[in-house]
Amino acid sequence: MVSKDIKVNKEKILTCFHYTSDLTTYEFESNYGIKMLICYIEGFIDRKILNDDILKPLVLGLKDREKIRQLIFSPKIEEEILFENIVDELSHGKLAIFVDGEEKAYLVEISSWEKRSIEQPGAEAVVRGPKEGFIEDIAVNKVLLRRIIRSNNLVFENYKLGQQSKKAVSIAYVKGVVNEDVLEEVRRRLSKINIDAILESGNIEELIEDKPMGLFSTISNAEKPDVVAAKILEGRVAIFTDGTPHVLIVPKLFIEGLQTSEDYYIRPHYASVLRFLRTLSLFISIFLPGIFIALQLYHQEMIPTTLLISAAGAREGVPLPAVLEVFIMIIALELTKESGLRLPKSIGMTVSIVGALILGQAAVQAGIVSGLTVIVVSIAAIAEFTIPDLANALVIARIVIIVLAGFAGIYGITIGFIIMAVHTLSLESFGVAYGWPIAPRDWEGLRKDTFTRAPIWKMVFRPKVLQNYNYRRQVPPRKK
Repeated sequence: MVSKDIKVNKEKILTCFHYTSDLTTYEFESNYGIKMLICYIEGFIDRKILNDDILKPLVLGLKDREKIRQLIFSPKIEEEILFENIVDELSHGKLAIFVDGEEKAYLVEISSWEKRSIEQPGAEAVVRGPKEGFIEDIAVNKVLLRRIIRSNNLVFENYKLGQQSKKAVSIAYVKGVVNEDVLEEVRRRLSKINIDAILESGNIEELIEDKPMGLFSTISNAEKPDVVAAKILEGRVAIFTDGTPHVLIVPKLFIEGLQTSEDYYIRPHYASVLRFLRTLSLFISIFLPGIFIALQLYHQEMIPTTLLISAAGAREGVPLPAVLEVFIMIIALELTKESGLRLPKSIGMTVSIVGALILGQAAVQAGIVSGLTVIVVSIAAIAEFTIPDLANALVIARIVIIVLAGFAGIYGITIGFIIMAVHTLSLESFGVAYGWPIAPRDWEGLRKDTFTRAPIWKMVFRPKVLQNYNYRRQVPPRKK
């Protein structure tokens, strides 16, 4: 409880924060003899607002302890009597004011710190569509979403996760549209989190997803407000985490990995072509190196004679078996990707060029790998880059298929495909079938917004798998 003596309160605050150097405590007295104490964490608050709108009015005008609210020029002021709550709010950037003789503190929101400007996210670049991306400030991210959904039905619910980090987390949904079963499940799983710190939304993702050890993630994430808005208007729930631009969205469907936000801003015919190319890229990225190995080791009769002779000539003098040859190229590719990503941009581009051109060409000329292997692995890598949402899973799946192809040829690849398909279609995301509309099959979903995209005016209903009562999202135009 707060004491009437500000000296006691000051000692309690300092003790609770273990006399940390960035905690500022300042005692002062008004012109009318009322003693006060302010406490705040250095760097969290706006010093100009503190001096002009709080300290100056209190020093010059506070005659009556009960009139303090009338002198502080801030709409965000609360009273608090519990010390643990005061300490918690100080950690989140609020200013605490103690008045001598009062058994309560006033908490004022005047936080201000440097933040990154709003810009286009690098991982979700588009040619047509909004270019804005979320930043690390959760308050700014909420505003960006509300600028798109200007409705009183847009609801945010706040949480604090992590015993030490006390990370601000908010779930967002549209009342009357959200799938209530999914919403309750999100609340239940978040309430069960008991961990020292949440550093990024990826921590939350691992703690609440259905199958953390599964090959594919059952929780999607986005950096673009229009993507989040579109998904929660279908009945989903978004999870905002302070300190990261990545917003989690549940539930997730596998087919979303083959779709982009720009598909809904361009002509439907071209969007359908792009989705077909992404689907083709999915299979090329996973299976092409494995098929290349299987044909070379076990099924040479399936290769046209001219190509077989050419491939044999390309492998002449290569001392390594085909499986090991492909593995070396894939490891080199992953090393190049990782080094190019982690190094500064100027150096990273140089490393990528050296790895892709100089080392690859040198390896072929030295007879370590064949030129055909370099081509196959490069095609698989390019196909992987067309579907970045699934890129991490594709790398693992590709390696599994290569191993199976090395052991059993086409039969091994077939077994691997069946296992992956059964695993993927059996997953659930917050009670929703991950493989919809393929399994369970929904012909309307397959026709209108899966591997192809129908015109917007034909998509009258929300995805049925995400809704349990409010299906209609538009009134179709009258036929002329």
